Amino acid sequence: MSTEVTVCRDGEEFGRLAGEWADLYARCGAATPFQAHSWLHSWWVSYGIPGRLRVVLVRQDGRLVAAAPLRLVRAPLPVLTHLGGSITDFSDVLVDDTCDEALPALADALRDLARTAVIDLREVRAGAAAERVYAYWRGPRRRLADSTCLELPALTIDKLVDRLPSSRAQRSRSKLRKIDRMGIQERVVPAAEVPVALRRLLELHQRQWAGRQVTAEHLSTRFAEHLERAVRTMVESGNAMVTEFRVDGQVVAANLNLMSPRLSGCYLYGADPVLRAGKVDVTTMLLRNGAKECSASGRGTLSMLRGTEPYKHHWRPEPAVNQRLLLARRRTAVPMLLRAGCAAGRRWAADRLRDRAWVRLLRLPRLPGRGGA
Repeated sequence: MSTEVTVCRDGEEFGRLAGEWADLYARCGAATPFQAHSWLHSWWVSYGIPGRLRVVLVRQDGRLVAAAPLRLVRAPLPVLTHLGGSITDFSDVLVDDTCDEALPALADALRDLARTAVIDLREVRAGAAAERVYAYWRGPRRRLADSTCLELPALTIDKLVDRLPSSRAQRSRSKLRKIDRMGIQERVVPAAEVPVALRRLLELHQRQWAGRQVTAEHLSTRFAEHLERAVRTMVESGNAMVTEFRVDGQVVAANLNLMSPRLSGCYLYGADPVLRAGKVDVTTMLLRNGAKECSASGRGTLSMLRGTEPYKHHWRPEPAVNQRLLLARRRTAVPMLLRAGCAAGRRWAADRLRDRAWVRLLRLPRLPGRGGA
């Protein structure tokens, strides 16, 4: 059995990998929607810097059995990190679950790259294939906490409501009845109509957040172009679903769900301010839609993706902390330790600022040892 390791550095060549990438994706049970080829390649087209692409490919007898979609970041120290950037909630490598030799071959290939650059894998979900690479790694390594996600079991909305305390469950049922009284109808958008539907979604998203703090990138042209390229193909392959919500034939909300065999999550939505004015709980409406799809498909997890916003906690989700995995060789160990130290320092500072914000919000005295003056 022959093993071949190559590094793809050309965006057009990466684009031509779609077929065999999809075949490998189907053989990697830990993969999330963000490892789909259409998501990663589209991100590269919109955000990539020429000359920085580094996609590690491992083939056995010509069949792709492992892949690591990476890019080179040069400043301040050379780092190889995941494709997808900050708009991607989970990063990972792909490893064929049916091929025992795939993991060591990929780890060895990454060790070769780590001679000149630290490998920094952000937002690695628990159970990801990258965890297996980390466990196998022979050399300096560090594991840090990254973003927190919130997750629900794959249940229908009625069963999710039943999990709530009685008073909260009663309010949730009242919100659901109000949605039904408004006659809001759901429509799953077919693949051919996805580009137009996404433009409507982004317009609703902008109107929804008008005058309030919003993620600026979600309003950018390159983000819109990325979604239009990626999502239509993902809808065709079963990795995404766009749903529109209509009242009297008019679209009042739209939602983009991203899916993999194990999980489903609401990635982005837009809602007409008229819903808020009518006191319609949009979150409850979207959650019912997502819960229906997730439970019917047999997926195990309904993910609320990154962020711990208070409205998410209403549904009693379980926190799931992503990891940051740093891998190096001896010659790159010092840069890795510096990077890990800076990351830990930034996280500590962010935690202290959050503590201070809560202290001010609750109007409580600062406690000794918590950074208070």
